[in-house]
Amino acid sequence: MKNMSLKEIALATRGQYFGDESKLSQEVSGVTIDSRKIEPGFLFVPIRGERVDGHDFIPSVIEKGALCTLSEQKLENVDYPYILVESCKQALKDLAEHYRNALDIKVVGISGSVGKTSTKEMIASVLSQKYNVLKTEGNFNNEIGLPLTIFNIRDCHQVAVLEMGISNFGEMHRLTKMARPDVCVITNIGLCHLENLGDRDGILKAKTEMFDFMQNDAKIILNGDDDKLSTVKEVKGVTPKFFGLSGDKNAFADNIRSLSLKGISCSIHLGNDSFDVVIPIPGHHMVYNALAGALVGQELGLTTDEIKAGIEALVPVSGRNNLIETDSLMIIDDCYNANPISTKASLDVLALADNRKVAVLGDMFELGENEKELHFGVGEHAAKNNIDLVVCVGALSLNTANGAKSGGANVLHFGSKQDFLAEAKNFLKKGDAVLVKASNGMAFKEIVEKLQLLEL
Repeated sequence: MKNMSLKEIALATRGQYFGDESKLSQEVSGVTIDSRKIEPGFLFVPIRGERVDGHDFIPSVIEKGALCTLSEQKLENVDYPYILVESCKQALKDLAEHYRNALDIKVVGISGSVGKTSTKEMIASVLSQKYNVLKTEGNFNNEIGLPLTIFNIRDCHQVAVLEMGISNFGEMHRLTKMARPDVCVITNIGLCHLENLGDRDGILKAKTEMFDFMQNDAKIILNGDDDKLSTVKEVKGVTPKFFGLSGDKNAFADNIRSLSLKGISCSIHLGNDSFDVVIPIPGHHMVYNALAGALVGQELGLTTDEIKAGIEALVPVSGRNNLIETDSLMIIDDCYNANPISTKASLDVLALADNRKVAVLGDMFELGENEKELHFGVGEHAAKNNIDLVVCVGALSLNTANGAKSGGANVLHFGSKQDFLAEAKNFLKKGDAVLVKASNGMAFKEIVEKLQLLEL
């Protein structure tokens, strides 16, 4: 890794180097916090967790060939190099910032209350038509995951598409300090992490911390149909570009037509250019993702043909509106995470199905003092969408069940996943379209896995 010699690492982390000074000029080949992922030449960063202390694994990573390790404590009687730092978590961020600043690469930073991951996938798919792209994988979008993603950038990469997730004030400030985005994308301001951020104005303030460390010539791309984001004016001399569904936006879409669960088609307009496109994932919200991808593509020099090809090449990821067809069911796997807005959007997708519609909904976390009312509202939305059967799982989801009942829906409620799985065969029917949606903490991936094996 260029600019990642042991000497530079010690300086970047404000650490004290111990060991053979002849190795100070050697560069590490990778960085990890996971002792199982150590490869020869790696730097190990031991993180203290609630149950496990990474320092306990230092001897084993050295045996596996690690070049060096960080440490928050002096290591006695060792014959390998280490760098003593005050905090490994802070050192990880400082080192990621150092590495990012030395890279000649364009960075697209993405945040928002809903749709960060699906928008990230869309933008990466578009940009991959012209560039070698690195993108955030899985949930590596926080103060531990983002630096690890940055460390995966190599000379071959031309663009990095980085997702940035937060739950409190100050987090985005710290994330963008590492990422230093050339393009800032915010999808929307919704209802999530209200326990810490208070209300949508608080969420807007926290999300727009992304601009704190953007590059001097950065571009800002925002959802112009969002009532909060549409109020953002010039930032540090940069005038935002907006996407939406009306002709006054820099990128807009019309002629929108549902293709049931197979996708959605529309016409996208970019300035004087326009093109027809088929988005291969269903849902009205996917049009917004495509518009964001189109604007980013335009800013980074793609042709409309390349943008269109990138949108149509989009592949769904597990847990994110991923359509799984079995001999018995059509499963909409959207179980990775949930909040009221994203769940309502998923119910809108389910409503497009031609066959019997079943929603399996779990608890949504971190909604603050109005959590019961917000769950109730999701249930009402399910009823308004004429979902044939609303199945609610979990304590908070009893409120979802009550909301669905108030709207006249057929409802079942289970206290646990195990109770649901034990009874699923008794109320699901062959050919059902089944949405699976809940906060990540509910671990509904198990439900998706079991439903795929269900024979009806």
